[in-house]
Amino acid sequence: MTENATWFVAVGGQSVGPMTLADLIAAIKAGTYTAETYAFTQGMAGWVPARQVPELAAAFSGPAAAPAAPPSPPVAAQRPSGASRGSADEVDYEIHGSEMQFVEIELDPGESAVAEAGAMMYMQDGIQMQTIFGDGSASTGGGFLDKLVGAGKRLITGESLFMTVFTNHGTGKQRAAFAAPYPGKIIPMDLRELGGQLICQKDAFLCTAKGVALSIFFQKKIGTALFGGEGFIMQKLEGDGLAFVHAGGTIVERRLAAGQVLRADTGCVVAFESSINFDIQFVGGVKSAIFGGEGFFFATLTGPGRVWLQSLPFSRLAGRVWQAAPQAGGASKGEGSVLGKLGGIGGIFDGD
Repeated sequence: MTENATWFVAVGGQSVGPMTLADLIAAIKAGTYTAETYAFTQGMAGWVPARQVPELAAAFSGPAAAPAAPPSPPVAAQRPSGASRGSADEVDYEIHGSEMQFVEIELDPGESAVAEAGAMMYMQDGIQMQTIFGDGSASTGGGFLDKLVGAGKRLITGESLFMTVFTNHGTGKQRAAFAAPYPGKIIPMDLRELGGQLICQKDAFLCTAKGVALSIFFQKKIGTALFGGEGFIMQKLEGDGLAFVHAGGTIVERRLAAGQVLRADTGCVVAFESSINFDIQFVGGVKSAIFGGEGFFFATLTGPGRVWLQSLPFSRLAGRVWQAAPQAGGASKGEGSVLGKLGGIGGIFDGD
């Protein structure tokens, strides 16, 4: 890179420049920009924090450096005024649709989103995707063993070993969209407001800001593990960023006071705060268990904390589809049709 090269910096998601190297160094020494400010010039692969650029690193040391002061967060972690600094990228988003929703995430230069493999709907030019082991919460300098452990945690929860990271390498804001896998709702979860942790069913996670860790949560009670519907292992989201959870049908949130108990179908529990005590209870009577249609057990959730429930668990939807499938002996039903009552005869006339 030459002395006459033009330079740019990213401030608040906007590109500032062009400027010469000398002007940029002078602005850094004056305190206008910090070591965490993202910089770019021709020949670089993408936006990089100023402290990692050899031409700019000298400006942050020696007697000519600016007086010591708390550094500002990088563009990839900008927080609203008054918010605490965290490790996850701060992203803007918009959820589209009603029954088949997708979430559109806006990424500033240098910001990243992490999603389940196959969840991407579209992405704008300037965004590059990379397949990784695990959840991408570890720093890029993490060793292979750390990545392998993260991938192993996902494998235990029944998910793919791999996830996809979408990073904005452009000079302006870019968007990427991620779609729900079946009818339902997408819920944005701000982990800062949830105490930094959320427990959810194994297939609920859709995507998140990079920096949120996705790991496993073991049920402590054997009864809960065996009869809880979600099994022995659930997903645990940890961090201070946004995570997007998907569930079937309509989603309802319930706030439980200390000691307050909510009983629900085990499959309808989508997620709950770590302060919630999750247990399993027998329905009571043998006749109710056998003929009631609700199973032998239901979930008991004891406060304090928040619980999210879904009206249509995917297992219930899949069960009804399978019952109606010809492979399972199901027969077509012609609503309001006399021929529909005649089974195969009706199918001749209605084109099935």
